[in-house]
Amino acid sequence: MSAANNQDDDGLFGVPGEGRAVALFRLVLTFMAVVMMTFVLIEGWRIWRDYRHAFTNAENMVSNLARATAQHAEDAIRQVDAITAALAERLEGDGFSHLDRPRLHALLAQQKAIIPQLQGLFVYGADGSWIVTDQAAIPPKANNGDRDYFVFHRTHTDRNVRIGSVVRSRSSGDLIIPISRRLDNPDGSFAGVLLGTIKVDWFVRYYGDFRIDERGALVLAKRDGTILVRRPFVDQVVGRSLAKSEIFRDHLPYASEGLAEAVAVVDGTPRLYAYRALTSYPLVVEAGLSRESIIAPWRHDVFKSVAVLLLLLVGLGAFGWVVLRQLRERIAIERALHQAHQTLRSLALTDSLTGLGNRRRLDAVFEAEIRRARRHGYALALVMLDLDYFKLYNDRYGHPAGDQCLRRFAELLQQALKRPADLAVRYGGEEFTVLLPDTDVQGAELVVEEIMQLLRRQVIEHAASPLGRVSASAGIAVGHPALDASTPESLMAAADRALYQAKQQGRDGYTVAGNMAMSAG
Repeated sequence: MSAANNQDDDGLFGVPGEGRAVALFRLVLTFMAVVMMTFVLIEGWRIWRDYRHAFTNAENMVSNLARATAQHAEDAIRQVDAITAALAERLEGDGFSHLDRPRLHALLAQQKAIIPQLQGLFVYGADGSWIVTDQAAIPPKANNGDRDYFVFHRTHTDRNVRIGSVVRSRSSGDLIIPISRRLDNPDGSFAGVLLGTIKVDWFVRYYGDFRIDERGALVLAKRDGTILVRRPFVDQVVGRSLAKSEIFRDHLPYASEGLAEAVAVVDGTPRLYAYRALTSYPLVVEAGLSRESIIAPWRHDVFKSVAVLLLLLVGLGAFGWVVLRQLRERIAIERALHQAHQTLRSLALTDSLTGLGNRRRLDAVFEAEIRRARRHGYALALVMLDLDYFKLYNDRYGHPAGDQCLRRFAELLQQALKRPADLAVRYGGEEFTVLLPDTDVQGAELVVEEIMQLLRRQVIEHAASPLGRVSASAGIAVGHPALDASTPESLMAAADRALYQAKQQGRDGYTVAGNMAMSAG
C-alpha cells in the first residue's frame, strides 16, 4: 500500500467538488450528444419515410395511368375490331360482285361518325384498288397494294385483326394506325382487305389530358417494341423501336405488367415506369414519371427540414457550449482550489528543511496503517532515530552545517526505504521516525542496520563525538494490531523507550522494545 493511497484513505487529497463537476460535465456532454443524435436520427427516419412515400405515391400514380391508358387503347381497338368483323362477314357473305356500293358507303360513313377515333374505313380489292370507303369520293387510280398490311394479308391466311405500324394517310395526310382484316372469296382465295384506321392525334389528345410532369411519358407500342403513340409527341419518335429498352428486354418477357425504374431510350430521362400488356391485342402501354419530378418536392422538403434541424442543432449546440464552458470554468476553479489545497496540505505535512514528512504526516497516516494491519493481520514496525550529540555538532560547526547534516541524513533514510508504503518523517529537531507497514522485527532490524551502515560510510566529521563522526541511535517497536492492543501511542512510547535504551548502551546502535515495554506503553 503506497503513501499516496494512505493519504487517499484518510481523505487528505479528496476534493469532491471537482469530481462532481467533472461528472456533471460528462453528464451534460452525453445528454447533449444523445439529444442531438436523437434529433438527427428522427429527422433522418422521417426523411427516409417521406422518400419512400413519394415513390409509393408515384408507383400508385403510374400504375393507375398505365391501367387507364391500356383500357382506353383496348376499348378503342376493340370497337374498330368489332365493326370490321361485322363488315367482313357481310362483305364475304354478299360477295364483291353483289356489292351495293352506295349503301355500303353510307354504312361506313355512319360508323365513322359514331366512332370518334376512326379516321376512315376502307375496302380494297385483291389488287389493292379502292372498292368502297366512307369518303365522299374515291381518288382516281387509288391503290394501297404496296402497304405493309396489304402485303401481309395477301401472303397470310390469318383471319384475325392485324394492328400495323403508324403510316401517313394518303387521303388526308394524317398519321394513322391501321387495323386490318383479310377478306376471302368463297373458295378461300384472297379477295382483298378491310381496313379501319385510328387517328394518332386522337390518342395524343387523350394522353394530353393527363396531369403528369413535363418530363413524364405515356407510350403505346406494339408488342415488338414499335412505338405507335407517345407523349410528349414528336413525329420522329413514331415508329422507333423499344425492343432494346430495359422494360421490353428484362421485364415484359417475364411479367405482363409491373413497375421498373429505367432510363428512356428515346430521350435518356430516368423515369419510374408502370408497364402493362393488353390482354386482347399485341400492344403494350407504358406510363412514366421522371425521377426528378418525384424527388423534387421531397428534396424541397428535405432542404427545409435540414435547415430547421441545423438551426435547432446550432441552438442546442450554443446552449450546450455555454453550459459546458461554465462547467469547464467551474472544473478549472475546482482544480485550482484542489491544487492550492494540495499545496497547502503538502506544506502542512512536509518538513521544509529535509523534504520528509513531518509529525502531522505521521499522525495522519499512523492510525490508518494500524487499522489496515488489524484488517489484514500483519505486523507494523515503528523506528525512532536520533542523531547522537547533535547539540554539540551545532555548537561546534554552526546551525547551517547542522541543517546540512540533517538533510544528508534524510537522504539516507529515503535511500534505505525500498517500498512505497514505507514512511520516513522528521519528528522534531534531530529526531526522525520511520513507519514500516507489514514488517516484523527481523525486517525492521535489517532496515535500521542499513541506515546505520549508510551513515557510517558517509563519515560525516563530528569532533565533539567520541566516535569522531556523526552517528545515530535507534529504537524499534513492533506491534501486531490484530493480536494485541497496539495503538499509535503505545508504539510511539515503546520505540521512544527503546531509543533511550540504545543511547544508554553507548549510542551508534539500536534496541528492540520488548513486549513488556510495549505493554507498559
